[in-house]
Amino acid sequence: MSLRARTAAFVEHPTVGGLIIGVILFNAVILGMETSPAVMARAGPLILALDTACLAFFVVEILLKLFAYGGRFFRSGWNLFDLAIVGISLVPASAGLSVLRALRILRVLRLVSVAPRLRRVVEGFVTALPGMGSVFVLMAIIFYIGAVMATKLFGPSFPEWFGSLGQSAYTLFQIMTLESWSMGIVRPVMEVYPYAWGFFVPFIMVTTFAVVNLLVGLIVNSMQDAHAEESNAATDEYRTEIIARLEAIEKALQKK
Repeated sequence: MSLRARTAAFVEHPTVGGLIIGVILFNAVILGMETSPAVMARAGPLILALDTACLAFFVVEILLKLFAYGGRFFRSGWNLFDLAIVGISLVPASAGLSVLRALRILRVLRLVSVAPRLRRVVEGFVTALPGMGSVFVLMAIIFYIGAVMATKLFGPSFPEWFGSLGQSAYTLFQIMTLESWSMGIVRPVMEVYPYAWGFFVPFIMVTTFAVVNLLVGLIVNSMQDAHAEESNAATDEYRTEIIARLEAIEKALQKK
């Protein structure tokens, strides 16, 4: 076995994967401790040293994968994701790039790339994006129609909520999230316009209970499809392995 193959087997070993997850979680705790002035005053140098050690660990991991996979490393979107996250962490803390240094917390997102279950969730979400785009367009149409109607109907009496198209859209978004929609907005409007419920109730029914649940259904279906594809791929791989073993046994018997 070549050195590259041994290196690939090493980085793909379950124990190494568990170690990577542990370092990511430990680094997340360290980054959180850096936000506390009291903790940094007591153990600032130690925390910074541990953070640097975690970053060095991630750099070594990326280098090992680059050596093990070669050009194949860049064919995986998850590898590129890891490379980008670690690369951002290596940006020097200069005045113009200080904001990028705050993005070190993105290292926690590397947990997604090394945890199969989390990766499956993200893959399902990405698969659902095309269908979600159609739902978002539908929701935008509904919001536009609702905002125009609300501005025309309630704008003169409640300009702070429905004075313009933008204000009406924002207010309707708050109503869709059910955040203080009744006592905060709808009931005061109904004191002036008693039949305003005829506008708000159907809007809530359509947006909150229909469209949002449609989005959830799309994501769930995509996650199930991704899981089914993964299971089918594992089954095909197992079937291929069994067939190869049977053929090897058959050849051995024929030689005898």
